[in-house]
Amino acid sequence: MPPHRRWGAGMITISLCMIVKNEEKILERCLNTVADLVDEIIIADTGSTDATKEIAARYTEHVYDFPWTDDFSAARNFVFSKATQEYIYSADADEVLSPENRERFRALKMCLDPGIEIVQMKYANQLCFGTVYNFDEEYRPKLFKRKRDFVWEAPIHEMVRLEPEVYDSDVVITHMPQGSHAKRDLENFRKSWEKGYRLSKRLHGMYARELMMAGDREDFAGAAAIFAQSAADNERDGEEMAQACCVVARAARLEGDVISFFKYACKVIAQEACSEICCEMGLFYEEREDWEEAAVWYYNAVYETQPILNLRAGGAESLEGLIRCYERLGCPEQADIYRQELQNCQTEVMGTDRG
Repeated sequence: MPPHRRWGAGMITISLCMIVKNEEKILERCLNTVADLVDEIIIADTGSTDATKEIAARYTEHVYDFPWTDDFSAARNFVFSKATQEYIYSADADEVLSPENRERFRALKMCLDPGIEIVQMKYANQLCFGTVYNFDEEYRPKLFKRKRDFVWEAPIHEMVRLEPEVYDSDVVITHMPQGSHAKRDLENFRKSWEKGYRLSKRLHGMYARELMMAGDREDFAGAAAIFAQSAADNERDGEEMAQACCVVARAARLEGDVISFFKYACKVIAQEACSEICCEMGLFYEEREDWEEAAVWYYNAVYETQPILNLRAGGAESLEGLIRCYERLGCPEQADIYRQELQNCQTEVMGTDRG
């Protein structure tokens, strides 16, 4: 249960804020699970050409048009600016609250101490429906206090508390998209770079991870110059440099550019090899039917290094490579050992990341 509310404080009030576009197939499903739990609903439509706005209007009179600018933050800031209640619940159309979690949400609303400024909820079902995540369940900030109260702390040398009060709730949100958003996200990353936006460390890592987990040849071709620039940027740290080199190495492998492939792969190996670059080496040699050398690198990916972007590179993807290699080498018993490892790996990855 959440921390008890302070004496005299009533049930908190909540504004549901959403940005939508062409969500006629799933918007009603989402709103049916949350509409009666909130005190107002505010929806910003970024250019729907289907019945999304008509469906939204059945639940609220607060439906706004917001011209799309390739900027999700601008859209969310706009819809947040329309909220009038104490807290803002940020939801996407592909989210659902189960009956059990509706009751948890209701209890949270009744008991939450209004001193809490951010409530995190578990985002679940992430490995289904082609989504791009390393974990099936993880905490995300979902409920935000609309106006922050600044509080002085300490009896001497007092200062204003700057860190928000965050509470990890037991509410689980089920993510049920119609398909992967990777293509859309990768295109938005590329467009931001073309407009001169320098990706922050967080977005740099997210772009690299989404590429390594879901990018195709076209996506890597469009990102190669971006990450080659990052790899040569002295203001990027070692982690970002390794991420960039992994992306450029894969792009070079896909294009058959052997010199560039080894140039960027060796930059990572010279510092501290990671599972992703070892897996790339395994794929490189497998493409050339050098099964023994490929197996060495796949083994290193699983057992001697750690992933920095994609957990599958240090698990399922490289284990699948080992199975293929040992089958081609005529060693079915060894292949079966790694097949069992693969089953164990697929069970473990369904755990929760609470970081």
